[in-house]
Amino acid sequence: MDFKAISSVVAEDFEAVNRFITHHLDTEVPLIREVGEYIVDSGGKRLRPLVGLLSARASGYTGAQHVDVAAVIEFLHTATLLHDDVVDESSLRRGRPTVNAVWGNSASVLVGDFLISRAFQLMVALRDQRLLEILSQSTNTISEGEVLQLINTRDPSTTEPSYMRVIHHKTAKMFESAAETGAVLGARTETDFSQAFATFGRHLGIAFQLIDDVLDYQGDVNELGKNVGDDLAEGKPTLPLIYAIQHGAPEQAGLIKEAIRTGGLEQLEQIVEIVHDCGGLSYTVERAAEQTRLALDALAPVPASRYKDALHNLAEESLKRTH
Repeated sequence: MDFKAISSVVAEDFEAVNRFITHHLDTEVPLIREVGEYIVDSGGKRLRPLVGLLSARASGYTGAQHVDVAAVIEFLHTATLLHDDVVDESSLRRGRPTVNAVWGNSASVLVGDFLISRAFQLMVALRDQRLLEILSQSTNTISEGEVLQLINTRDPSTTEPSYMRVIHHKTAKMFESAAETGAVLGARTETDFSQAFATFGRHLGIAFQLIDDVLDYQGDVNELGKNVGDDLAEGKPTLPLIYAIQHGAPEQAGLIKEAIRTGGLEQLEQIVEIVHDCGGLSYTVERAAEQTRLALDALAPVPASRYKDALHNLAEESLKRTH
C-alpha cells in the first residue's frame, strides 16, 4: 500500500485539511498570499497531518476538530521548512526552487513567522488546554532541535546519541505531536490511548529521518526533489557519516571528518563509496527498522480498525520509501 492509498482511508478528512490550509493562508498582504500559494502548490505528502487524522479516527474520534489540528501541524511544519532552507542555504525542495531561492531569505523567514503566528491563532481557537500544551511544547522542542543541529554542524566529533537527540527534537517531535493530539481528541469519548500514539509517532519520526539520511547518499535527485549530498554540503554529521567515521580506516575517517568541517561536495563520490563499504547505510537502515518495530509495538493496545491498519502500513511504507 503506497502513501496515496493510505491517505485514501481518510480521503474526505485529508481534502478538508487542504481546504482549511488554503482558507487560512488568505491575508491582505500580497506577498504572503503569493508565497502561500507557491507552498501549497509545491505538493508534499502532508505526512504529519495524515498521522494526526488517522490517529484521531483510530482512537474513536468522530468529530471534525481533528482537521483543524492537522492543519495547525502542517502550518508549524511548513514554517520550520522555510526557516531551515534559509539556515541551510538550500535551493531545491520537492523538486522546485525553495522560497528563499525565489523570493530571498527575508521573505522566507518572515512568511515562516506568519505561519507560526497563524498556527497559534488557530491553536487558541481550539479552546482545549491539553491540545495547546502539546502543540506549544512541540514548537519549543523543535526550536531547540534546530539549535542543537546548528551546534553539531561542521563538528565531526558528533556522537550517535547526540545526533539521535537532534532527530528526536527536530523531526520526530512533530510526528509525535500529530499522533498524540489526534488521540487526545479520541480520548474524549473513548479510552485514552494518547501515550501509545505519542510513542508511535516518536519512533515513526525517528525512522523517517534515518531513511532520509540514507537517501541523501543513495537517492536520485528526480525522486528526492532535492540535491543528493545536501547534508554533507551543509556539514551535517548524520548517522551514516558518524558510523563510517567510527568503523572506517583512519584515512577514510579523516576524509569524512574534513568534508564535515569544510562542507562542499568535492569528495562526494569517494565518501559515498566509503559510507557504503563501511556499512554506514545498512546500519542506518537497521536502526530505522528498529524504530519502526517500536512504533508498531506501541499501537498493540489500540483496537483493530482500518485506521490502525493504515498507520501500520504508513510506518512500513516509510521504511521502504525512495523519496
